[in-house]
Parts: sequence; C-alpha cells; structure tokens
Amino acid sequence: MKIDLLAELEPVVAKNLDRHLAMAKDWMPHEYVPWEEGRDFVEVPWHPDQSRLTPQAQIALEVNLLTEDNLPGYHREIANRFGLESAWGTWVGRWTAEEGRHAMCIRDYLLVTRALDPDQLEAERMAVMQAGHHSDRQSPLESLAYVSLQELATRIAHRNTGRFVNDPIADMLLSRVAADENLHMVFYRSLVKESMEIDASATVQAICKEITEFAMPGTVIPNFKRKSMVIARAGIYNLRIHHDEVVRPLLKHWRLFELEGLDSAAEQARERLAGFLDVLGIQAERQQERFAAADARADRKKAHR
Repeated sequence: MKIDLLAELEPVVAKNLDRHLAMAKDWMPHEYVPWEEGRDFVEVPWHPDQSRLTPQAQIALEVNLLTEDNLPGYHREIANRFGLESAWGTWVGRWTAEEGRHAMCIRDYLLVTRALDPDQLEAERMAVMQAGHHSDRQSPLESLAYVSLQELATRIAHRNTGRFVNDPIADMLLSRVAADENLHMVFYRSLVKESMEIDASATVQAICKEITEFAMPGTVIPNFKRKSMVIARAGIYNLRIHHDEVVRPLLKHWRLFELEGLDSAAEQARERLAGFLDVLGIQAERQQERFAAADARADRKKAHR
C-alpha cells in the first residue's frame, strides 16, 4: 500500500470519525468502580481469600487488563502507520484516549475489590510494558485489516468476561468497555471496505495475511499460552468463537469471497484463506471436543469423591 492511498482514504477517515464522535458516549471510568469496598493494602495486606472471583475469572480479567495496558505500544504502531496529520491524527488521538480509560477502570475495579494480588499484577504490568508491542506489518492496509480483527475479538472477550465473572459491577463495566471496542471495530472495518474500492487486490492480500497469521496482542503476557487455554475452556474466547464470531462475520461484511477482477496474487491468497478457514473450523471442533472430554472427566472425579 502506497502512502497516497492514505491520502485517498483521508476523507473517509474524516467521515467515519464524525460518525464515531456522534455515536460515542462520554463516560467516567470512576463511576464504574465500587470505591466503598477499598481498603489500605499496607494496613490490610492482600490475601487470596479476599477475592470473590473464581480462578478462571481472575485469569480472564488479568489478561484483559494486561492487554489494555500495552497502549503505548499500540499507539506507536498506529501512529507510525497512519500518521498524526489531518483526520488520521485526530483519530489516533481519540482512539488512544478512549483505550486509556479501559485499563484505568479495570485496574481500579480489580484493586478495590481485591480480586488479584496487587504485587503480582504490577510485576506483570511492568513485564508486559517493557516487552512492548511490535509487529512486522509492512503497510497501513495490513494494520487496518489486523485492527479490524483485533478490535472485534477484544470486544467479544471483554463482553464474555463480564458475563462469566458473575459480578454485576464487573459485567456493567466490561459491557461499557466492549461498547467502545465495538465502535473502534466499526471504524476500522469501514476503512477496510473502502480500501477495497481503491485497491481490491492489495486489500484482499492484506486481509488474508492478517487472518492466517492472526495473534492477539496479549501474547507478551507471562504464561499467556496457559492463561489463554483457561479462557478458551471457560468459553470466553476460543477457536470456535474466533472462527464463528470474528473471522466469518468480517469476511461476510467485506464480501471477500464475492469480489471479482482480482489479480493473480490476490486470487491465490483468497484460495489459501479458504483452505485455512476449513482447517480452522476443524481445529475449533476438536478443541470443543477436548474441552467437553476434560469436563466429563472432572465431573466423574467429583462424583467419586
């Protein structure tokens, strides 16, 4: 993708920014935190028994927060890809400000309710932010395709975590965060669709690359693989959700498999993507089967106690 395509997209960015600002709700992160539950950690040291969350819910909220914490790295990437001039720069600033609220309110909730060990949480925050966020995306088109996927995945992860936690305060908070993420996804999704009108072949190649190589930005979190499996087994975010609720809906919206007139490289990328989706569907089914078998074994063990 050449830099002049950014210029061609700029009027679309301005239009979508205006729509975003009209739809976005101003909200105060401090209003979603039960401050009356707060206690001094020096006078009353943290103990695991103080948390009212299940271990699975603790892990899900920890991963959600630590993912949001890496905002400086995300800001650097989109600022470098899209620039800080014109409507692009206004969007980058607005997006960054909105994302900053997410980590603020989730951390405040976790600390006030003593849901997690504050020392461990801070140590992991330091590790995640020092690792930073880095990608090998070579073009703004690839970044647009990726953030469309990532924002939708993040929206679903936050919303499902809120439902899973079984705490009405956390549910309300994460529902609010998820609403922001949905508007971010709509913004990026719209730009990808418009890019297809400008250069369909390049856009298709970018989408195919990002789907087949997709990874959540939280992979730098300590023990991420183990924690992501706990989250997957809990039904918060797993391969089935990724396939059915993220990848397929975006591809349908973009009408990627209906486009005509693509060049040979884009056609080949689309063929590879079709094969990849078949494999992903099979992997999702097998993962669900493994989780069901593990749950059945756990139930049998409980029955014999």
